[in-house]
Amino acid sequence: MKSMENFPVIDLAPYLAVSCDLTDDPAVLSGDLDPQLKQLCCDVSRTLKETGALLVRDPRCSAEDNDRFLDMMEKYFEMPEEFKRLQERPHLHYQVGVTPEGIEVPRSLVDEDILQKLKTLPEDSQPTIPSGPDPKWRYMWRVGPRPSKTRFQELNAEPVVPEGFIEWKDTMDSWGYKMISAIEAVSEMAAIGFGLPKDAFTSLMKQGPHLLAPTGSDLKHHGEEGTVFAGYHYDLNFLTIHGRSRFPGLNIWLRNGEKVPVKVPLGCLLIQTGKQIEWLTGGDCIAGMHEVVVTKRTLEAVKLASERNGSLWRVSSTLFGHIASDAVLKPLGHFDKSSVATKYPPIYAGEYVEKELAAINLKGSNENA
Repeated sequence: MKSMENFPVIDLAPYLAVSCDLTDDPAVLSGDLDPQLKQLCCDVSRTLKETGALLVRDPRCSAEDNDRFLDMMEKYFEMPEEFKRLQERPHLHYQVGVTPEGIEVPRSLVDEDILQKLKTLPEDSQPTIPSGPDPKWRYMWRVGPRPSKTRFQELNAEPVVPEGFIEWKDTMDSWGYKMISAIEAVSEMAAIGFGLPKDAFTSLMKQGPHLLAPTGSDLKHHGEEGTVFAGYHYDLNFLTIHGRSRFPGLNIWLRNGEKVPVKVPLGCLLIQTGKQIEWLTGGDCIAGMHEVVVTKRTLEAVKLASERNGSLWRVSSTLFGHIASDAVLKPLGHFDKSSVATKYPPIYAGEYVEKELAAINLKGSNENA
């Protein structure tokens, strides 16, 4: 099993210092861009393509910001179940408010292609197969403006604020906007590295249904080694970004099938490829697989937290960056010449998301969209 110790950390600061002055024209940009910066952009696109995962440092996203967010979410998830269920919105496919444990079904239980793929992985790269729905809670918080007119109104619903959390909106919006900014910078750098216009991806993200979507997993009641909080799956969105969690347990799979336990360095962020970037690059990037499981390292962190009287809820600091619901997913630029481009026919991003939600039980497949 590979370790993350040798993963490079991409510092976004040099790019952020000049990004506003860069043209969208790739031909002009190629001549104007500093060679070191050009190499950095190529490193981003290559790493996303080869591994599906990227560690970044963004000077706008501090460890203190992440801690403030985690503190509030621990406080929320520790509330009684009857309080949390007041924020449940099943009629909106759980795309805002809280999703209780036992609702989300991992793809590895329902997707025949994934089950076949698992048979090809070596023994030390096998995921832990869950026996049922995920025993984790999740909170969905919309970040950023929404379109005034859209074919997919329920995917762009208003946020839900729990009563008594006066700091909720400021904390969620502040951390959410900062993480979206990091995704946008990485998206521009990846586009440059792929030889596309700088705004090839970010122009499609405008008014997208971006979701700050922290999970809460109760290690006091589900703390046995091998417990699967999030079964082996990919993300349906464009790029997913994680801040550092206080409890280990996230495993990711590289494109070559190697399993890697995640260790995010202090002050850094982890970015993973989702299904929408796979679509837009015609399969040049593929959606990264991952799981969250209680491991020996998780239990060591539980012991330390218990000794300090800390919370035993494992909170993930996760944001899903999306392509706008009314934008069309299709291979961009030179990617439409790919030999597998026909596997990615044009489809509205919102339509694609609704199909995926039905598969993982967050939207009834018999409902009218």
